Amino acid sequence: MTHSQPFRLDGRVAAVTGGASGIGRSIVLHLARQGAQVVILDRDATGAAAVASEATGESGLEVSSISCDVTRATEVEGAFGRIAEVHGGLNILVNSAGIGQVATIADTSEDDLDRLLAVNVKGAFLCTKAALPLLMASGGGVVLNLGSIAALIGVTERFGYSVTKGAVLSMTRSVAVDYMSRNIRCNCICPARVHTPFVDKFVRENYPGREAEIMETLSRYQPMGRMAEPDEVAALAVYLCSDEAAFITGQALPLDGGVLLT
Repeated sequence: MTHSQPFRLDGRVAAVTGGASGIGRSIVLHLARQGAQVVILDRDATGAAAVASEATGESGLEVSSISCDVTRATEVEGAFGRIAEVHGGLNILVNSAGIGQVATIADTSEDDLDRLLAVNVKGAFLCTKAALPLLMASGGGVVLNLGSIAALIGVTERFGYSVTKGAVLSMTRSVAVDYMSRNIRCNCICPARVHTPFVDKFVRENYPGREAEIMETLSRYQPMGRMAEPDEVAALAVYLCSDEAAFITGQALPLDGGVLLT
């Protein structure tokens, strides 16, 4: 398991859900830079196509995109069928598609929870279920889920989000145990707050005139004094998808800026 360059993914086919923006976008770019043939699955067809073009230009590889709502089984099955048809198989699945909510249980409606469960849990379930036959046919591979430290500790006003990320963590461990003998690894990255365009938009829309103050508060939540950057999550994703992480499965890897130490 030695390479002239570490963490290379040459010849691997990788599907990344939610790759049109934020953390997913960074993961797409990093996987392509390491030689993976990446397919973006996202309901934002325009954004996904733009990221695919950007990644193609950077890597010199043909990165493609498929319009796909991960909450709809027929769309997911069609997307993975197309991946099999075009690429002949699959080696890596990154379940990055997800949504958030700021609310306690008292402020979470039934519709709120249904929506969070549909995207964060059902989406990962449908994509993993569709990907597993392709991974097994390829001789094994990697499933990487995007979780959160909210799956590991209590985070204020994140009831529904925490519920779904806890489910993603349990899904990670279940898949890891069930498919270890088929040479499939499944892990979960658990970041603290990550500075994405979503965060900027949320702060701008909900705290007009107080943006700097709120951003400082969000940054200070991490003992290191800042939020994570999407590229830092993507770098860990590349490692977990590579052969250098061949002995790691069923794990929740924190990327938390020291939160779990406090």
